[in-house]
Amino acid sequence: MEESSIVRESVAPSLPPTPPVPLAALLARDDLGLRQITGPPAADVTIHGAHTSEMSDPYPYLLGGELLLTAGVHIPEAAGAGSSYFDDYVARIVAAGGAALGFGVAPVHDTVPAGLVAACEAYGLPLVEVEPRTTFSGVARAVWQLMAQARMAELRRITEAQQGLAAAASRPDPVPSVLRRLAGRLEGRAVLYGPEGTEIAAAGREPGADVRRALAELARFVTGHTSSTATDTAAGTRLTAYALGTGRGFVLGVAAPHRGSGDHTVASIAAVLLSLLTGEHQSGTGAARSSALVRLLLGARREEVAPLLGGAEDEDGVTRWHVVHARRDTGTSDAVSASALGAALGSPLVDAAEDVVRVLVPAGPRSQAGAAPPAPAAQPGWTIGVSTPVAPAEWPAADAQAARALARARATRAPLVRHAERPAFADLVPPGEAAAHARALLAPLGTVPALAETLRAWLSLHGSWDRTAVALSVHRNTVRQRVARCAALLGTDLDDPDVRMELWFALRHLRG
Repeated sequence: MEESSIVRESVAPSLPPTPPVPLAALLARDDLGLRQITGPPAADVTIHGAHTSEMSDPYPYLLGGELLLTAGVHIPEAAGAGSSYFDDYVARIVAAGGAALGFGVAPVHDTVPAGLVAACEAYGLPLVEVEPRTTFSGVARAVWQLMAQARMAELRRITEAQQGLAAAASRPDPVPSVLRRLAGRLEGRAVLYGPEGTEIAAAGREPGADVRRALAELARFVTGHTSSTATDTAAGTRLTAYALGTGRGFVLGVAAPHRGSGDHTVASIAAVLLSLLTGEHQSGTGAARSSALVRLLLGARREEVAPLLGGAEDEDGVTRWHVVHARRDTGTSDAVSASALGAALGSPLVDAAEDVVRVLVPAGPRSQAGAAPPAPAAQPGWTIGVSTPVAPAEWPAADAQAARALARARATRAPLVRHAERPAFADLVPPGEAAAHARALLAPLGTVPALAETLRAWLSLHGSWDRTAVALSVHRNTVRQRVARCAALLGTDLDDPDVRMELWFALRHLRG
């Protein structure tokens, strides 16, 4: 493979160019009444736009790929069937990359000039007759409509491919899954090459020996040059190599029998995903986490493997951690949402088991003034419980703290509750027993929700009739009547501080 034959491109994914439309699709429009007179089959011709010009030399005004529309105003009266004028005119269109020529038979000419037909046939330029009732603007509008439809279909295809690749990346075997999905989308072969150029994983139809060898050479070319993407062809197969990351040596190689306008975008998305996946395994942090897991499985103590997981040591040389328990406010958590939560909290150590997501978050060192580092903050859409910062040997105790904090957060409808270093009185009673006691104590108020609501507000406002009335938007006499009714139903003295404390404890456990 000659190096000069390689085309170097940028690896950054981008929106695909607007796909061209077959000339056959335009001819199939009954409302236009177009008819091909000469040239290659319409199914083999694609157009990228439409342009109207009556210039005798349209070359300077064409970008390439257009359907050039003309009524023949520029044709001199002396131009006959054998005139060189038509040869020169068609030659300039072909030189400019024009895709086809549309000739309107009105109002200047009644028929397509025979010399123009002969010239188009000689140069292989498709010639289309535009009947009198069809305007050039109508033809141009039809071209843009077909291109817009093709564009939407291509974007839909890319979106579906992106979703499929993302789903594949979340599977237990992400790298082979991404390669399989990519190969299926491109109807070809997808290969991951390692830093030494060896084939690590592959998927899709097996190409011939020449294609395999050329793709491997293209992958080595990418690793040895500054370009992040290179393309080539071998045995009629389109080859592309994508460098994954910077300086790591991993390369994605793709061999496909054809290349659509959006295929580069799809392959670039896969390259980005594989960059993340290979970067995770290759990076120091990913390797360290794998090492820590192996050591734990082989019997090492938590405090021995904790330094491999990162975090900053305090002045005592100890790395402290928070354990976080979290539940989504709506729906159930999945691997993607759990990873997003871990990223927001600043830790990749995430366990998305069942309905509770657990995250091990390193705590920063204390400030020079001795202040504690900031604990994990609340996250939108999650209810969170956070443990105190602990040494690795205390992780199991911190896990229990985070579980109790999450239970309190859910009971009080708070977005986040942090476990206090000094246990609260409510923490001494198991939540199930506390809730059962609260239900039994407040059972007489159960048939009238307004009574419990009023009692809760009155207790929270330290027995103020006026402030309770304002908080509930009722008259102060209504508050007095409801509180008196509560005292009668409960058979207790609400002026007793012990009674108030017990009722407040019960109302907190029955909130919501």
